[in-house]
Amino acid sequence: MEMERVTEFPFSNLDRRPRKRARLGWDVPQVPKAQVGLFCGQEVGNVTSFAPPRAPSDHVTSSSLFVKGLARNGSPPWREDDKDGHYMFALGENLTSRYKIHSKMGEGTFGQVLECWDRERKEMVAIKIVRGIKKYREAAMIEIEVLQQLAKHDKGGNRCVQIRNWFDYRNHICIVFEKLGSSLYDFLRKNNYRSFPIDLVREIARQLLEFMHDLCMIHTDLKPENVLLVSSEYIKVPDYKSSSHTPKDSSYFKRMPKSSAIKVIDFGSTTYERPDQNYIVSTRHYRAPEVILGLGWTYPCDIWSVGCILVELCTGEALFQTHENLEHLAMMERVLGPLPQHMLKRVDRHAEKYVRRGRLDWPEGAASRESIKSVMKLPRLQNLIMQHVDHSAGDLTHLLQGLLRYDPTDRLTAREALRHPFFTRDQLRR
Repeated sequence: MEMERVTEFPFSNLDRRPRKRARLGWDVPQVPKAQVGLFCGQEVGNVTSFAPPRAPSDHVTSSSLFVKGLARNGSPPWREDDKDGHYMFALGENLTSRYKIHSKMGEGTFGQVLECWDRERKEMVAIKIVRGIKKYREAAMIEIEVLQQLAKHDKGGNRCVQIRNWFDYRNHICIVFEKLGSSLYDFLRKNNYRSFPIDLVREIARQLLEFMHDLCMIHTDLKPENVLLVSSEYIKVPDYKSSSHTPKDSSYFKRMPKSSAIKVIDFGSTTYERPDQNYIVSTRHYRAPEVILGLGWTYPCDIWSVGCILVELCTGEALFQTHENLEHLAMMERVLGPLPQHMLKRVDRHAEKYVRRGRLDWPEGAASRESIKSVMKLPRLQNLIMQHVDHSAGDLTHLLQGLLRYDPTDRLTAREALRHPFFTRDQLRR
């Protein structure tokens, strides 16, 4: 029987998305060189080296733990990673003698997330298996460090996903998390992209902003995929806006989460405030204008992302469905008004091509007629919200205008946003 050697690091104190216009691969932010080394050279857990193991033996260091298991808990056969460095597995196999693979929950640029049975704790967990490539392994170490820091401040575990354990297995960093419900995006998708009720949007917005206020770091990749409902339970309610459907038609009903509680995940791109941060961050649809224009960014880039998320929850669709910078900026101007002159005058050399004679080079610089049409069909923010929100539309629009201000120095802070009438009027009504 093959016995497994595993380097494991328990915590003693802690126990593609389909769009109308597809998100393209190059829109996924890569881990910048300046950020990868953020914690390199510091001891993180018990590991200070990222040297890959020699195939076909599993990763072993001097601090390895020899894990004894029964035959049924034995190791799966050694398989080469796929061409992109993803771990190859089969359902029902073991991931070390402790975890049994139950299902695949998702896949991203970083790697895969598997639902596994934890034999020791007798519970289902979610295990993020990072691609066996150096930059992703290093980003995973950053995420582990960030999660450790966040856990110290999030005593109740109410803000971000809780890390249970992590280990290095066959050149893959594996991070064990508590199992949560579906992401906000997956819930929207399974609900045929029907919008959330405004009261649910309000509760989600409150939690996101409270998280932003408490977080002393910049997440840089807030999006509906990275915000998970704590519970997977939901109820079905009549969808009165679907007047063309009959009650017998399942599309006449829509899902509603039983609980509004959420947690934020994916801290692999998280960073601290530092000078000269001007590399590209955020997934395309939620990317702030200062990032696109190369003006440098800090905490307000996350606030912009929160604004985009709230619009998506209210409408069911991403606000800026695009894959190209000039079109993206033109969409912003269509929805929010013209970009400030002082920002356009300071663009970096990579963004100069988007500006001509002191204004956005649009529609002259458009790549195609289809691009111009995509921009022209967008309504102003106020009209967009009024199309989908029955009550509180005025307060919500005003809040969004504050979250989506072009100049990051003028953008609302999380603290200021939480004092907005969109939240305070609701408390008075209660």
